[in-house]
Amino acid sequence: MVSGPTHISPGRRAWLRFKRNRLGFWSLVVFTVLVVLSLFAEVLSTDKPLVLRYEGQTYFPVLRDYSEKTFGGDFETPADYLDPFIRERITQGDNWAIYAPNPYGPKTLNYFAKAPSPAAPTSDNFFGTDDRGRDLLAQLIYGFRVSVLFGLALTAIGTVLGVAAGAVQGYFAGKIDLAFQRFIEIWSSMPELYLLIIFSAIFAPSVSLLLILLSLFGWMGLADYVRAEFLRNRQMDYVRAARAWA
Repeated sequence: MVSGPTHISPGRRAWLRFKRNRLGFWSLVVFTVLVVLSLFAEVLSTDKPLVLRYEGQTYFPVLRDYSEKTFGGDFETPADYLDPFIRERITQGDNWAIYAPNPYGPKTLNYFAKAPSPAAPTSDNFFGTDDRGRDLLAQLIYGFRVSVLFGLALTAIGTVLGVAAGAVQGYFAGKIDLAFQRFIEIWSSMPELYLLIIFSAIFAPSVSLLLILLSLFGWMGLADYVRAEFLRNRQMDYVRAARAWA
C-alpha cells in the first residue's frame, strides 16, 4: 500500500532547512538559553540574599528592603549585606542566608573589596570590577537583558509597522500608494541623529524614548518589500478571477 504524499507547511520546511545549519541552530539554542537566564537576573546576580532566616523569622531581602537595625545594626538605613558585620549576624548560630550565584548587583559598590579598583578577575568577582568597584559580571547580565529586550521590541514594532504600511500601499495602490511613497521619501530623508539629539534635549533620556524614536524610522525598509509583494500578487490570475466574479 502506497501512502499519499506528505505535505509540509512552508514554515516547517524553513525550520528543517534552518536545522541543517548546525552552526546557526546551536547559536540559536545558546542565545535562547542566555536570554532566558537574563530574565532572571535579579535571582542570578544581586547583592541581597534571596532568603534568610534570622532569630526565628524568615526574610526575603530580594523582594523588599530591611533596615540595618533588623539584623542588630545601629542605623535605620537599608542593610548592606556585603558588610562583614551584617554577614556575621545573619549567618551565626541558627541563622542562615541563601545568596545569589553572583552576590553583586549592577550598581553595587563593594566597599569591602580585597583589591583596589579596577580589579582583575578573582574568586569574589569572576569578571573583575570597573574603576568604581562595580562587578562586571553583574553589569554584563543586566546589560545583556536590556540590550536583547530592546532589540526584540524594536524589531517587533518595526515589523508590525512595516507590514501594515506596505500592505496598505500594495492593497489600495493608486493615489494612496502614491501619497505613502511621497511620505516615505520625505520621512526617510529626515536626519535621524539630529532628531534623537533634539528629543533627548526636550524629554528626559530613557530606553522608552529611544525605542519610540528608533521605531519611527525602522519600518520603511520592510514596507517596501511588503508593498512590492502586494503589488505583484494583484496581477495574479486568481486575483483577477476574483475581481471578475465580484
